[in-house]
Amino acid sequence: MEAETTPRLPVIDLSNVDYLKPNTSEWDLVKSKVHKALEEYGCFEALFDKIPLDLRKAVFAALEQLFDLPLQTKQRNVSKKPFHGYIGQSSMQPLYESLGIEDSNFCEKVESLTSILWPEGNPSFSKTMLSFSEQVSELDAIIRRMVLESLGVENYLDEHMKSSSYLFRVTKYKGPQTKETKLGLKSHKDKNLVTILYQNDVEGLEVQTKHGEWFVVKPSPESFIVMIGGSLVAWTNGRLYSPCHRVMMTGNEARYSTALFSVPKGGYITKAPEELVDEEHPLLYKPFDYAEFLKYFATEEGQKNEDAFKTYCGV
Repeated sequence: MEAETTPRLPVIDLSNVDYLKPNTSEWDLVKSKVHKALEEYGCFEALFDKIPLDLRKAVFAALEQLFDLPLQTKQRNVSKKPFHGYIGQSSMQPLYESLGIEDSNFCEKVESLTSILWPEGNPSFSKTMLSFSEQVSELDAIIRRMVLESLGVENYLDEHMKSSSYLFRVTKYKGPQTKETKLGLKSHKDKNLVTILYQNDVEGLEVQTKHGEWFVVKPSPESFIVMIGGSLVAWTNGRLYSPCHRVMMTGNEARYSTALFSVPKGGYITKAPEELVDEEHPLLYKPFDYAEFLKYFATEEGQKNEDAFKTYCGV
């Protein structure tokens, strides 16, 4: 009888950006690995050592300082856009709380939030969040270029990048103070383009395979988890896969994580390029405005819907 093997995400090295240049054999090799991983798993573990270790440590020190603020202070993080401000103190997910920084690669946006949370100022926090977000966004740009090249639609790259912005979410999951596994964040699929996750050494992230099997993701301290969201699935006309994932917590330690979300800008109409629609691949999603979709997803109907994209704009 053969022993069952536990699924594990593909590990892809994207560290050496000095040689990892477009139109080289090295680039093409890595690009094919990225495309295969996103077709099969919808995510992968990316090695990316361009971000210094001291900056990574500074991020988690900043998050501890942030989440130690009084609840009333954290709740000043508000946004007109659904799911962009402070989220937490839910009876359904009591271990989870999170804050969002919109346009996190712009200094004035990061400093604006910092001044709201620390009216007396906190330049160290601003510098750390901005620097980390900027450098992770470089990884996002590499991945999205590889995706478009793999599909033969790299001529849309400039438009694709300019029509998106970044939301940087920082999250704390309290340790449940028990050996029993408790829900940290419910099962879901991301709705944006690409998500890049980074976490401390406390495990909790679980991903579901296409066959319905859940497994724990155990990234190394040097790696990021790259995950595809529903907007990119729609833009690629279903060529990629968006995985279901959740966070399950146990023990006493808190789990801190960051997530850089690339999101379509409000007013931009997301639609699959005509090159990706043919008899073999009929159109799966009607053109949509991501900002309007989020409004729908924030409703009771949208929250109950397991495949909100299909209901909202499916053909």
